[in-house]
Amino acid sequence: MLSIQDDALMNPTLQKIFERVRHSADFMPTKQMMGVLNSELGPDWHRQLAWFEARPFAAASIGQVHLAQLLDGRNVAMKIQYPGIAQSIDSDVRNLISLLSLSKALPEGLFPEHAIEVMSRELALECDYTREAACARRFQQLLQGDPVFYVPSVIGELSTQRVLTTELVPGFPLDQAQGLDQEIRNKICSNILDLCVRELFHFRYMQTDPNWSNFFYDPHSGKVALLDFGASRSFDKAFTDQYIEIIKAAAEGDRAGVLQGSIALRFLTGYETQTMKDAHVDAVMILGEAFAADGPFDFGAQNTTRRIHALLPIMLHHRLTPPPEETYSLHRKMAGSFLICARLGACIPCRPIFRHAYARYWGQEG
Repeated sequence: MLSIQDDALMNPTLQKIFERVRHSADFMPTKQMMGVLNSELGPDWHRQLAWFEARPFAAASIGQVHLAQLLDGRNVAMKIQYPGIAQSIDSDVRNLISLLSLSKALPEGLFPEHAIEVMSRELALECDYTREAACARRFQQLLQGDPVFYVPSVIGELSTQRVLTTELVPGFPLDQAQGLDQEIRNKICSNILDLCVRELFHFRYMQTDPNWSNFFYDPHSGKVALLDFGASRSFDKAFTDQYIEIIKAAAEGDRAGVLQGSIALRFLTGYETQTMKDAHVDAVMILGEAFAADGPFDFGAQNTTRRIHALLPIMLHHRLTPPPEETYSLHRKMAGSFLICARLGACIPCRPIFRHAYARYWGQEG
């Protein structure tokens, strides 16, 4: 939920702890795992499969994933949720917030109570695999015919609220793509940024978890499979109408426009000190630099994180209101997409991506 991918914003010791936890989730005992499958799919679920691998090949915070094969020969991934995980969310989030507060990672200006409420609500939605299956199908329709991205099909007869079965995808996650040719990395990152913008301003429906493992690149087809749609959400047009104008103002160097839009969207109340207003606008302008650049923007050489980090103490000290609820997940996705570009050392023109999206949003294209 915290998109802990950027060590410049996290205590290094705490960063190592989270990284270790992320890669060492425990597996369910076989008897417990079989109990979940029998309860969710019925005692004869295995008759729909040619074979099922009892040992999971992946495990994460709310479930583990098993390899299996359908009777028609298709390989599938079966995600099985840990028992009781949905009921433990509220206490788990509060414990996490307490840990971060003790580590001084959460200054008061973050309004942690508001963050807890939003995080708990979103995590509860992620535990509903029936909802996730519906989100995946919706994205499959939205991206039908896309030359780069695709969504693996959901196997409905082997999916329930606590079990989600999808077609297995080829390739590898993007954290293993750093050795690819520069041209290929540029193409991947350009398409990821374009997809992020399309999700927000064209679909107004976004998968908001930019984890490396949610993007699988297939070097044979050159396509990228999108996985894990539990964190998907929609955005009201009233929100995107104002948000797109803030980005446009930042891309055009219009500080007054950024300030006015930020007040209209409730990032600011308008009664903040001038120091706070300046710091907020500075931060937005820094984030808008990629879309403002006339030529290719070198993500590998940018120092956005450090410059934003330098402004955080001011903003956290002077902030009067929490940010709009929509921005918690939105900014996680946007920041994660930028970080993918940075880690892959992309050097790509970003301004055309936003200008195209802006023209399309307001119907300026035929």
